[in-house]
Amino acid sequence: MPEGISRLAKPLVLVVEDEAALVTMLRYNLEKQGFRVEEATDGQEAMTRIAETQPDLVLLDWMLPTMSGLEVCRQIRRRSATRDLPVIMVTARTEDQDAVRGLNTGADDYIAKPFSMEALLARIRALLRRSSAVPSKGQLAFHDIAMDLTAHRVQRNGRPVHLGPTEYRLLEFFMLHPRRVFSREELLDAVWGPDIHVEPRTVDVHIRRLRKSINATGELDIVRTVRAAGYAVDTEPV
Repeated sequence: MPEGISRLAKPLVLVVEDEAALVTMLRYNLEKQGFRVEEATDGQEAMTRIAETQPDLVLLDWMLPTMSGLEVCRQIRRRSATRDLPVIMVTARTEDQDAVRGLNTGADDYIAKPFSMEALLARIRALLRRSSAVPSKGQLAFHDIAMDLTAHRVQRNGRPVHLGPTEYRLLEFFMLHPRRVFSREELLDAVWGPDIHVEPRTVDVHIRRLRKSINATGELDIVRTVRAAGYAVDTEPV
């Protein structure tokens, strides 16, 4: 059995792609590595298949018929049942601003065509490890934010805060080390893992998403940016 895949629980990957040859290649290689694979060829079908099959991860092409990959990702994040579903955006667009746009829409990671299966498999495994890791137990609190690590819930001033899996792990890591400044590289190693290559700008995108989720109007932004150093959870200004 390939590395990291249990005989009893093969993760299900939904491949959303309208290029038949690429779907065939992805199915062959993913199944060879111990994954189960479902397919969808357009955005509408993708949303139906997600509801029907409840995949562990979605491999989502940017350019799709009927509904773009960006809109599919937005809908995934809007729905409570799929809010935490890991999504990797597959795109032929290589500009930095396009990659950032995909991440801002809610994707957890992205990979540009053409890509190697080794690189894609590394990203899939890393993201599945993060999303399915056994949660810590107990409570974390900082300022007016409380994290219930057992129930996997976050509240601020008593109101529920909904976070994607990466933002949750970022906040948990910060709250385990309050007021300590971490560089982008340190955050990548701690949250994404040292065995996966992710661009440092990805950290900035997820920090913005974390801020947007935890900060309501009039609330203190506790995620502090330290120029040329990194980020920290803190209540004190720079």
